[in-house]
Parts: sequence; C-alpha cells; structure tokens
Amino acid sequence: MKFIKYVFLLAVVSCLFFPSCKKDQLLTDSSAKLDFSTDSVLFDTVFTSLGSTTMSFRIYNHHSQPLNISRVYLAMGNGSPFKLNVDGISGKSISDVEILGGDSLFVFVQVTVDPTSASSPLLIKDSVIFETNGNSQNVKLTAVGQNVYIHKPDHFPTNGLPPYSITGRENFDTILPNDKPHLFFGHTVIDSHCKLTMLAGTKCYFYNSAVLWVFDQGTLVVSGAPGNEVTFQGMRLEAEYKDVPGQWGKIWLSKGSKDNVIDWAIIKNGSIGVQADSTADSQPTLVLTNTVIKNMQAAAIFGQTAHIRSNNCLFANCGQYVAALTLGGNYSFVQCTFADFWTGSSGSSSSSTARTTPVLAMNNNYTSSGTTFVYPMDSCYFANCIIYGDQAEEVGIDTVAGSGAPFSYQFDHCVIKSVRSFSNSHYTGCFQNNNPGFKDVTVNDYELNSATSIAVNNGNTSIIVPFFDLNNYPRDTTPDIGAYEFH
Repeated sequence: MKFIKYVFLLAVVSCLFFPSCKKDQLLTDSSAKLDFSTDSVLFDTVFTSLGSTTMSFRIYNHHSQPLNISRVYLAMGNGSPFKLNVDGISGKSISDVEILGGDSLFVFVQVTVDPTSASSPLLIKDSVIFETNGNSQNVKLTAVGQNVYIHKPDHFPTNGLPPYSITGRENFDTILPNDKPHLFFGHTVIDSHCKLTMLAGTKCYFYNSAVLWVFDQGTLVVSGAPGNEVTFQGMRLEAEYKDVPGQWGKIWLSKGSKDNVIDWAIIKNGSIGVQADSTADSQPTLVLTNTVIKNMQAAAIFGQTAHIRSNNCLFANCGQYVAALTLGGNYSFVQCTFADFWTGSSGSSSSSTARTTPVLAMNNNYTSSGTTFVYPMDSCYFANCIIYGDQAEEVGIDTVAGSGAPFSYQFDHCVIKSVRSFSNSHYTGCFQNNNPGFKDVTVNDYELNSATSIAVNNGNTSIIVPFFDLNNYPRDTTPDIGAYEFH
C-alpha cells in the first residue's frame, strides 16, 4: 500500500513540475497572427432570394500554442446578406473561438440576395473580420447578385401528373421577356394551342430535375442569334459546375406538340437535351438549327416516333447516346457533328460511369410483356455529318426483320466510326474510321484542327447546305463535313 501511495505522489509532483501535464497556455503575443487559405471568397452569380452554394475557407494557426480568436464577425453586421458558420457555430458575430496550435478550422459562408434588388446584376461586398490578440485581419467576400423571373409549380394534380406551372396559356401566344433570366422549378408547361417564343439572349436556368414541357398542340419557338444564343442550363453557376451533366431534366416536346423551332441555342448539363415525341401531323415535330447540345447524362437528342429536321448542330459528350432515334420516325440531319468522348462524369456525383452505348442509335421497335411492337422508320438521313467517338462501334441499328414496317436510313458523305460494312446502299461517299481531328475533345471543342482533316472539302456539294457554319463562318462551294468549316 505504501508503494501505491508513493507512485501516486510521484505522479502528482511530476505534473506540477513538467509542463507536458498542464493544459497548453494560450498564445497572447500581439505578433501572433492567423493565416488563411485565401484572402477573398468569390460567389458567382447568385439568384435573388434563393441563397447560394456554401463556400468555405480555412483558418490556420501555424504557432505551437493555441490562439483565441476573440471575435469573428461580418463588417456589415446584422445587415449583411452573408451568413457565417465557424467551427459549427452560426451567426453574424461569433466570440471566443479557440484554435489549437498547428491546427485549422473551416469557415463556411452563404449569401442571400435581396429579392427587391434591381433587375440588373449587382455587386455585393463584405468582409469577415478576425480579431486576435489586438490584431484585426480580414477575408473579403464578393458576390454577383441577379434578379430573375421565377417559375414555380402552382398546380398539384392528384391524377399522377407532376406538379407544374403554366408559362404559356391555352390560346394565348406568349413572348418570354429577356430583360432578366428565368429560373424554372418542377415542370413548366406550354399549354395546348399556345406558342411560347424565346427571344435572342434569353437565359433559362433549371433547378434539379426541372422540365420545360410543351404540351399537346403547344409550340416552342426559340429565336436566338449568333453570339446571342438562348441558353438552357442548370442553376449552379459556380466554376466547378460548368460542365457537370445531370443538373436538370429536359426540354420535352410531348406527343402532339407541333411546329417547334429551336435556332441558335445552347442546351447543356441536363439529363436529356431535347426529347421529341410523335408529331401531330405531317410537319416536323422540331426544326433544330445552329444549336449546341452537350454534357447530357443520358442523351442530347431523344426521338420517339418523332419528325425532326436539323442542320448546323453539335451534339456531344453524353453518358449514354448522343442521339437516340427510337420507335421509328422521320429524321434528317445535315452538316451536324455527333461526337462522344465521355469522361465518366455522372451528374454532380464523384462516381464514374463508362459509356458502352454508341453515339447514334436507331430503333423501330420495343417489346412489352413478350409482345413486340414495330413502328415505321420512314427516313433517317445524315448528310455531311460526323459521327465519331471513342468506341469501336458508334452506330447502333436495331430493327425487327420481316416486320413489314420500313426501316430506311442513309449516310451521305459522312465521317463515321464503325466496324460495319459500308458496301451496301445505305452508305454513299462515306469515310470509315478516319479520325476527323477535333481541336480538343476534353473541353468540348469539336472544330477541325487541320486542313488535312478527312472532313475538309469532302462534303456532298449537290445538297443544299447552310451558308454559314456553327461559328457563323461562311461555307465555301466545297463544304467541310460536320458543323464547323475549317478556316
């Protein structure tokens, strides 16, 4: 027992004389300052009243002893549009935050823009102030705010239809104003017998899974211009979301919609670019020209017994198909580029998915409960087009033999990646497995990089081609194959 008492007494005495047994003393020297991972935080465009993504930075204590940050606060005080969270504590002003020696803490920042602000973009500035040992240090905050037209569901049907709002009402043609962007939630409907027109420069941003839905007998007219395109994309405008697919749903030209036109548009980062269902009459469901559709999680173009006429378009970088033309239909593509070098990105997730499907798929049937249904592919025509990617076979053809339904397709002076035989009448003047030489597929640049490209001057000169390419550059009398003329 005396031995145990002796050991205990020795331990107590040791803690009195050796500092390692004491709590580390706070460093109070005025020369001791904090370090930061950045001196400024920039928020990209933030929409009114909707807040922003959370941005963060780190505080570092590079000293061996702990520091007490007596106060962390926003310079604008309670009137600041920014909000702070420091080490799990939220507020506009936070006191007595201790940071251990050699340690770091995260500071999280959000901003909400006043919905009554002016329609033009506004610059919002503030600073996070750190007071430590009589020192005052700061990290600057900057945000660009933007007022928007908001389209939110106000109809909540109980018959299985999704919640929706109506942008163009039945029998009332509508022009969407372009003085400020439009932000879409849920399903936004263009009603029957309504034509909704989008003018050049209109910016459309979509929340997760949001859909622009053109209803039976409805019409969408997108009238962009070179350098002033109509844009469709997700609502996340931070740099890290610039090329992320799957951020929103699709433009859906549903069964019976008619006379749809999309000219000079950029459609990107959704699940499906444009889904066109069966047409209401003999006229095209969609005339699609001078448009880029890229970075789609599933497909850029998805047709179901549709009638589409397209020229001067780029369809690129999709997780499944660039163009899926299914259940038959009637299609024509002239001077278009279909390209897919999918990098494995899958939505905003960090997971990766390898593409195993072809750039182009054509189909005239589907099977349900053991019964196969067949639809006529009246025409599927590609002239002066590039169909290329990193798979050995980039053309998928699925037709039911002996069905009696026509399956008509033709490739005319196209550059195609394929292991199929090109000896039959479906291929005229085509170039098989000749790399067209894109400038840089990693950044979705599908212009031709050399005058020696197989696509240069090898288009069919006997067909009517657009006078200008997708860069609004004039085509010559011997057109290049694809959406871009080399120059």
